[in-house]
Amino acid sequence: MDNQPLPAPKASEQRQATFAQGLYDGLPIVISYLPVAFAFGLNAVKLGFSPLEAIFISAIIYAGASQFVITTLLSAGLSLWVAALTVMAMDVRHLLYGPALRHRIPVGLTRRKTAVWAFGLTDEVFSTAIARLIADNRQWSENWMIGVAAVSWLSWVIGTIVGAISGNGLLDDYPAVEAALSFMLPALFLSLLLAAFQRQQIPVLTASLLGALGGLILVSIPMAIISGIGCGCLAAGLGAGQRHKE
Repeated sequence: MDNQPLPAPKASEQRQATFAQGLYDGLPIVISYLPVAFAFGLNAVKLGFSPLEAIFISAIIYAGASQFVITTLLSAGLSLWVAALTVMAMDVRHLLYGPALRHRIPVGLTRRKTAVWAFGLTDEVFSTAIARLIADNRQWSENWMIGVAAVSWLSWVIGTIVGAISGNGLLDDYPAVEAALSFMLPALFLSLLLAAFQRQQIPVLTASLLGALGGLILVSIPMAIISGIGCGCLAAGLGAGQRHKE
């Protein structure tokens, strides 16, 4: 009897990543979110917001670094509309996260589950999902995605609660610590982004950086974000068109 190798399982028969695996894969995000959310809770209370208001912002708005911006603008006396429009301009990049993921997801999506994990689609969750899809798209699943998003959101809310109830002045004597806490969020996003980085993406990254630098020098930080995204999308589109011609 010949010992012939068994046929490889089809992609649909491959074991998909579970909710529990998503919780585990989200632990690096948790480690970074807790101290930053803690700093936000402290900062919001220091600016005059009540602990309940700070917790509400983290639980409902859940905008990461933009929460520091919106609380600062509101405490400075700006109207809610101005603060909201500023934060929307800073976070317009999130409109591209869904289509970017959908392009790589090899399976169908359910409306209810998609609505759950889409709420928690932060920079870091997006980067983690992209890294998983690039590494092995058969190991991506909506349950896994919900696990990553849920543990990230929960850690952000818990960190805010601890910071908000700790009261004012806890880090007044340690300004370097407070500055380091605020830096951890963009540092985590950069590390996750680099983990999924490929050599053919160098032109897109270069265009994004140049666009962001131009927007920052000529206008403002929100314009830097918008111009960086626009230049990156344009470079990606031109690159895709060139590869299609070849």
